[in-house]
Amino acid sequence: MFAQALLPSRIVVSAFFFCPPLFALDDVPEDVERIRIKGDVHAQAGEFVSASQGWVSGDTLVERPMLRTGEMLEFIPGMMVTQHSGSGKANQYFLRGFNLDHGTDFAVSVDGMPINMRSHGHGQGYSDLNFVIPELVDNLSYFKGTYYANIGDFSSAGGAYFNLKDTLDNQQLFITAGEDNYRRAVSLNSAQIGQATAITAMEYQTYDGPWTDVSEDVEKKNANLRVVTPLFDGELSVTAMAYDNAWNGADQVPARAVADGLIDRLGAIDDEVGGASSRYSVSANYQSDTFNAKMYAIDTDLSLFSNFTYFLDSPDNGDQFEQTDDRTIYGGELYTTFGLAVNDASTITVGGQWRFDDIDNVGLYRTTHLIRNNVIREDTIQSRSYASFIQANIAINDDLTLSLGGRYDYLDVNVTSNLAPNSGSKNDGLSTLKAAVKYTLNDTITAFANIGEGFHSNDARGATITQDTVTGEAIEPAPLLVKSLGYETGLNWTDNQTYNVSAALWQLELDSELVYVGDAGFTEASRPSKRFGVELSAYYWINHHFTTDIEAAWTKARFSDSLSGEGEHIDGTVPVVVSAGGVWYQQSNQQGLSYTLRARYLSSRTVDSFDKISPPSSFLLNTQLAYTKESWTLGLEVLNLLNSDAHDIDYYYASRLTGEPEEGVENLHYHPVEPRTVRLSLVFSY
Repeated sequence: MFAQALLPSRIVVSAFFFCPPLFALDDVPEDVERIRIKGDVHAQAGEFVSASQGWVSGDTLVERPMLRTGEMLEFIPGMMVTQHSGSGKANQYFLRGFNLDHGTDFAVSVDGMPINMRSHGHGQGYSDLNFVIPELVDNLSYFKGTYYANIGDFSSAGGAYFNLKDTLDNQQLFITAGEDNYRRAVSLNSAQIGQATAITAMEYQTYDGPWTDVSEDVEKKNANLRVVTPLFDGELSVTAMAYDNAWNGADQVPARAVADGLIDRLGAIDDEVGGASSRYSVSANYQSDTFNAKMYAIDTDLSLFSNFTYFLDSPDNGDQFEQTDDRTIYGGELYTTFGLAVNDASTITVGGQWRFDDIDNVGLYRTTHLIRNNVIREDTIQSRSYASFIQANIAINDDLTLSLGGRYDYLDVNVTSNLAPNSGSKNDGLSTLKAAVKYTLNDTITAFANIGEGFHSNDARGATITQDTVTGEAIEPAPLLVKSLGYETGLNWTDNQTYNVSAALWQLELDSELVYVGDAGFTEASRPSKRFGVELSAYYWINHHFTTDIEAAWTKARFSDSLSGEGEHIDGTVPVVVSAGGVWYQQSNQQGLSYTLRARYLSSRTVDSFDKISPPSSFLLNTQLAYTKESWTLGLEVLNLLNSDAHDIDYYYASRLTGEPEEGVENLHYHPVEPRTVRLSLVFSY
């Protein structure tokens, strides 16, 4: 990805929470345009309530070399994004001791639309960001922890908001070509229609991937139309988005098959898996100084073929299966902010949210050569949620701010299943409270202390189930809503010119973990857990030409009860995550040459509850060289510079290959990182 920040007359004004500009504004050369970048109303700097809350400009988001769209979330300190299958499906996310799978405990929204899917065919909270065009993103606001009243479901680890651009400085064309038939073209254009601004964004991408036995054959198409116009004392934006994608999958492989020479590291046991996905949406956002309103309608469809156990359950036909999800989502949000009589610096925000998921089909089928041969379960679901929230920021004095918040959430689901005993209705509601203290110690150091309750919803099918879909045995349903409790204390140290350092010590208690039961097609509640950890992020602007940063996180995640035959470790935890890098500019106005180097380290993952199996750690280097003139940028990306054969993700479970015992073999299964790949980009600005 190549940054608009590398184009003429652009500077990064703010990158992270309290991050200073690339150089102090007083030192900006006369020929560099001074600009202001607008952040999300939920996360203006004065309203930040924790040390782990932040904001990233859209220009900064696209200046790092990235393999996948979802890696924009890696700008959140401690967040890592990987993949275990074809690149067309949602990524795997890791944060604060969670294997978030595809989004179970991290709430994501784009242009005010929630991305996490309740009761999804491929897992609770499924969050697919492939429909986002990174070059159209204006900024990313992120919130780690459970301390924010405006965030509800899936928010135990935190959340992130992507906000789209309201204006374009220039028309732009991005063209990228790389190995393995990687081709990508993006166009951004705008036109003035009276007082309104119309923005169009188009993306087309193909990719075959480096895999020995599978050509991914990705064909991704994105189209966005956005109209922004003044209205009353505020601004109205209306956005239409269309996304379509199809791909062949390169699933995780058993380590023993690679070691025995049955396949190579980039091979496959089942070379017929893959999927197709589409998303169409219309959203409207109205924003003024005191009142905000959002409405959206989304239509999504996914068909996904996988095979993780090969011949374990069905020695004759194989264990290939299809997961489907076809739904329409309607929803909205209203909130207003007004001042408190206490003083001019104190405010209170009151709001409400609603959402309706009309799921026509969420299904799980046994397949052979992509043809269905057995229905495991097939359901229609109606899921309705309503929420109200209130957040007060009270300035006690110039140095001390107290934030108090709370929300009430109500969820009502109705499931109609192909197996009658598993049909039914269920509803639940809960209240959550939040509190934070922010104290300015001096001109450079701010201290934070936080406590807050959060929650996640469970799959509606797991809340109404009474009979196992495979064995027919009686089964206990799971609770519909599961609470969490988080604590945090942190510091931010910055001179607003050359350095910015943030540190946080946190703990999170969860009433039950989420476990996706693939054979039965639902999510069930597991054991209670406790996580705690330390996070550190540091950014240093050495001079006009060179910046550097490091982000590190350590986490300990354990189940908080004991269970016979099970250990205390939580599967999927990555105890240590480190990301670091630097950017060098030949000229202070960012024209001429620039060079970026990024390093990423993930420690050995926890893959079994006794922590007896130790997969290898992962270390990757990505780099980018660019040359910028007044109206164009030529760039070269090298991803996985050292050609590492590390793993993107690891699992430990039983599978069966041809000729192996009927009970299968427990073994490490992994998805390899993609080999070194080179991509060349050309950006025109006109």
